[in-house]
Formats: sequence, C-alpha cells, structure tokens
Amino acid sequence: MNIVKSAALALGVLTLAACQNGGPFGNRGGADGGANGANGGPIEESSLEYFNERIGDTILFQVNQSTVTPESQAVLDAQIAWLRQYPDRVILIEGHADEQGTREYNLALGARRAAAVRNYMVSQGILESRISVVSYGKERPLAVCSTEACWSQNRRAVTVVSGGMNS
Repeated sequence: MNIVKSAALALGVLTLAACQNGGPFGNRGGADGGANGANGGPIEESSLEYFNERIGDTILFQVNQSTVTPESQAVLDAQIAWLRQYPDRVILIEGHADEQGTREYNLALGARRAAAVRNYMVSQGILESRISVVSYGKERPLAVCSTEACWSQNRRAVTVVSGGMNS
C-alpha cells in the first residue's frame, strides 16, 4: 500500500513540475510553454492574447470582500510588470460580484473590488491616469448557477487592456 501511495505522490509532483513554466511573467502557457497562440503561431508578448493567456486578466475575491489576496497580488504584479513594459496601454478594471445580495449591494462591492485593484496598481507605480474602473455587480456572471462553485468564479476583477494594441 505504501508503494501505491508513494507512486501517486511522485506522479503528482511530476505533474505539478511539468505544469510550472518559467518566464518573466510566470508563463501560464500550455505544453509548448505557451509559445504558440490559438492560430499555432508564436504569441507576441505585446499582444492582448499574451496578456490574457500568459499573464492572466482575472483575480478572485472571497465572499463579501474587496481585499486583494497574496495569490491575487502575484497576478497583479505580473500585470504591472507588463504594463511598465508597454506604457502606451491603458486598462479598464471591471469589478464583479456573485448573485447573492441585492443589485445595489453588489454594484457597490464590485466598485470596491475594482478600486482595490486600481489602488494596488497605483501603489506599485502605475499612473492612475492609465486606469479606469467600472462595476458590473452581479449583472455579468461568468458562471450561472446557485452553487459556491459558480459564485466563487463570479467574485472577481478583470483587467481589460486597450490602447496601442497590435492584436
């Protein structure tokens, strides 16, 4: 029985190691290291596709919270590094909430979440003039159902990049 447990643990460690790629922005690509995009060609580092797929455009929040978690800070730090590299890009931060609570409460919560992301980015040197915020509250769910699995996906802030995008 110990051999089976050891083999399962080793397989898990190897799988995890295979999924971890390097790169300046925490490469979140696939089996090819994320070097190829949806069309099979290389992903241009300045592209929207690179930002969304390799860096990540979404962070999640806990129930009724607008505090940026350490896990979310890692994604935001990668976004900030990318934004420093491309100073002509501007962003819109969308704040979202799950379906629990009133429309008004969730709009306010989404606004606090978007503001928390903006404030973190500004504290790390991104000019506030490059950042706009909007709250959608519970109006634009990513997942629709009445379970924690869905609600947890909807408690988010999404960074939408514009300005000077080539693709």
